[in-house]
Amino acid sequence: MQLTDTHCHLDYHKFNQDRAEVIQRANAAGLIRLLVPGLQHKSSKEAVELAESNPSVYAAVGFHPTDLDEFSENSFQQVKELAQHPKVVAIGEIGIDYYWVKEPEKRAFQREVLKRQLQFAKEVDKPVVIHMREQDDAWFGEASVDLLEILSEWQSGLDGSLAEKPGVLHSFNGNLETAQKALALNFFIGITGPVTYKNAEQKREIVRQIPLDKLLIETDSPFLAPVPQRGNRNEPAFVRHIADKIAEIHSKSPAEIAAHTTANAARLFAWGD
Repeated sequence: MQLTDTHCHLDYHKFNQDRAEVIQRANAAGLIRLLVPGLQHKSSKEAVELAESNPSVYAAVGFHPTDLDEFSENSFQQVKELAQHPKVVAIGEIGIDYYWVKEPEKRAFQREVLKRQLQFAKEVDKPVVIHMREQDDAWFGEASVDLLEILSEWQSGLDGSLAEKPGVLHSFNGNLETAQKALALNFFIGITGPVTYKNAEQKREIVRQIPLDKLLIETDSPFLAPVPQRGNRNEPAFVRHIADKIAEIHSKSPAEIAAHTTANAARLFAWGD
């Protein structure tokens, strides 16, 4: 059974003591591809370096919406240069975060930077990895509205393969209507560990209504460890637990979910092809 983790922060300091072993455990657990997203120039560079030194690891580069203190014309240019690397398969993690960012002017800056990074993704013909978090972790709110408006305008100006597979809404935590609108824009939906939590029946119902050919599985390591690892440091090998839960939700076998999500990831990211 072949699995893919389409979002894991292996550059994070919590992996400093055993990063190589974590990747080895992932490979031993059947993971054939791991995508490490950047949060600003430094982590984007580290993601590319990890991809260079590990055959199964690929990178995304970009500025996370809560890391925009690092954003400047110079740092953006450096990230653009990193994006030319053959193992960079996406622009991300980019998006909107109204959970940590409350000030109207900073939220406006998030939207401006997101639009600039989306335009860059169009220029280099790479899909995007989208972060979206609502104020107070609500299921729906201004972040969803603003994000969908920006993504809709951007996607309408695309053509070719990027229009058909523009990106993924990573670690999706919105409502069903937001998911359906994203699907209508041809986005994939990324599912993380919280789908396994005891009190997550509403999330599971949303996953039940997402077509299998639009699902990706991701750990968001070292965060959001799934049951039965909840409370521990998350790592890519644990993506199997997410696949098992999605299999239960969709009344499929884990092998079928692994095959679907691995094929979906290959379709979206192309993995250097």
